[in-house]
Amino acid sequence: MGFLLKVASGFPDQLGASPMSEFFQFEADFTDSLRCIPMSVRYKLDSCGLKLKLHQWNRFTAVERQQLVDAPCSSEAERAAYRTNLGALIQAQGESPTDLAVDPQPAWLNADQIPEEVQAQATTVGQELSLNQWAGLSPLQRFALIKLSRSQHENSNFLPALREFNLASDPTQ
Repeated sequence: MGFLLKVASGFPDQLGASPMSEFFQFEADFTDSLRCIPMSVRYKLDSCGLKLKLHQWNRFTAVERQQLVDAPCSSEAERAAYRTNLGALIQAQGESPTDLAVDPQPAWLNADQIPEEVQAQATTVGQELSLNQWAGLSPLQRFALIKLSRSQHENSNFLPALREFNLASDPTQ
C-alpha cells in the first residue's frame, strides 16, 4: 500500500541490491528515468550521513542510480557500506563527498509525536493529522511527509502524499 513497485531487472548487485525497489506514487513522474533523487534514497542519505546533490545524482549512470535505490541501508554495517560506495561514486566524478549530520533520534522514527512542520503543512492544505494516523505510517512515509513539509519546491507533493497514505479527509481536495 502506498508504493509503486519497480523491478530492478538485470542490474549488477555490487551494492547488495534487493530485487525490488519502492517508490511513492507521488514520485511517479520521475521514477522511470530516476532523474530526481527518490525519497527512498534521500532516506538512506539521511541515515548514512552523506549529502548528494542533484547534479551528482544526474552524473551517475542508470545502473549506479538503480544500485543506490536498491542497496540496503538499515543496519549499521549496511549504512557504512552505503556511505562507502556512495562516497566512491562521488569521488569518481572528481568531487569530494560532503558529510551530513546524522540525527540520532530522527523525527520519522518517533511515532508518538507529529512534527510541528508536518501538522502546519497539513493545516495549510486543509487537513489535520491524528497521532493514530501518524503512528500507523512507516518510517519512510513519515520521512516523506517531513521532507515534503520542509521543502518549498515540493510542497505540491504534500497533499498527494497524504492521499496516497490514506490520510486526506476529503480525497477530492
